[in-house]
Amino acid sequence: MSTYTTDKASPFTRAVVNSMRKLYPEALADKSFDNTGLLLEAPFDPIRRQMNSVLLTVDLTKAVADEAIENNHCVVVAYHPIIFRGLKSLTLADSQQQSLLRLALEGISVYSPHTAVDAAPGGLGDWLADILTGTLSAPEPATKTAKQPEPTSPLAYSSDDQLSNPLEDPFVEKDVQENTPKQESQRMSLARSYSRPTYPNHKGKEKEQPDLTPSSASHKRTVIHPVPGVEGFSNAGMGRLVTFTHPQPLTHLIERIARGVGNPKGFPVAIPQSRQVEDINITTAAISAGSGGAILKAVDADLLFTGELSHHEALAATERGTSVVTLFHSNTERGFLHSVMKEKLSTVLKEEWKRVRTEVRDEGVDGEGWEEALEDEDVLVEVSERDRDPFGIVILQSEQVGRPITGAKG
Repeated sequence: MSTYTTDKASPFTRAVVNSMRKLYPEALADKSFDNTGLLLEAPFDPIRRQMNSVLLTVDLTKAVADEAIENNHCVVVAYHPIIFRGLKSLTLADSQQQSLLRLALEGISVYSPHTAVDAAPGGLGDWLADILTGTLSAPEPATKTAKQPEPTSPLAYSSDDQLSNPLEDPFVEKDVQENTPKQESQRMSLARSYSRPTYPNHKGKEKEQPDLTPSSASHKRTVIHPVPGVEGFSNAGMGRLVTFTHPQPLTHLIERIARGVGNPKGFPVAIPQSRQVEDINITTAAISAGSGGAILKAVDADLLFTGELSHHEALAATERGTSVVTLFHSNTERGFLHSVMKEKLSTVLKEEWKRVRTEVRDEGVDGEGWEEALEDEDVLVEVSERDRDPFGIVILQSEQVGRPITGAKG
């Protein structure tokens, strides 16, 4: 007789859900739009059970679902909910629904904490504030930016940051008219090479000695939008406002951010047009993970630090004298899984798994497969190696103006 059941999830799934709710209660989430909690509860087959392991990811993509299945994980904790709105059907035609169906077939459940992590004390908002208020192990960088290159070729920048010749677009070849004795029209070839898309690197960062000491610069920190009434979670809420005791050069903050989120090859910075980045000092900084427009829009601060702002939100900020640093949406979130959530969840889950095993035995279970699952004391929490922001940055590697491609007599 089969011990397969369709009305119970695995006991380890129960332990993971309990642990996440202890760390990041769903009551902290912004329920006006968010969808947090256990989004997929896969039935447990004790004969074909998964490992006692959790895979952390920001986004549950097809690549991450493949990773979970290949590595026999039991639960995927996906920061972003893969289900945001009500579903009228579940079919293989939709790529996200396909991932959910495949995971359910393999007995893998999905939990999403999203804005509960943003709001929790010691959560994502505080992690970003810790980065901004950290200090580097090496001396802070000099308060200056790289000089513009001297005009050594037709592609050099002029003093007003505009390309000084008609070949300004790196992806488009344009006609260049040259007066020669034969009045030939020549179109010059523009040879440029760009890197493959680059992404922040978090792999192995948990084991390395950090080169940024978090939250070591003197400052005051407050919550922008408090979430009251959750027992044991005072000072919870969305967004953080940091007020430095002493003004900080923006160049220092940019370097701290880069070190803290995995050293991306570049990221957007917006400053008022009348200012130079090396001359800007920051006393107040408003912080929000992900899309910060709604949380930060009414905050009076010298700096907005978030994952993304719309064009008009950034323009409005710089017009009122505020600087902006964005990282692409999920690059403000992914490092938290490596730096904080992995260790916290591992610690809580080990204790919770002991408790759940006793609880399930007391409830009474039949079948050799169930008892074997309850005897397994192992607990493993891993961060996805395939999860990444959709956007990478391509870097100009080399440039050269070549010989004419074509020539025609006038």
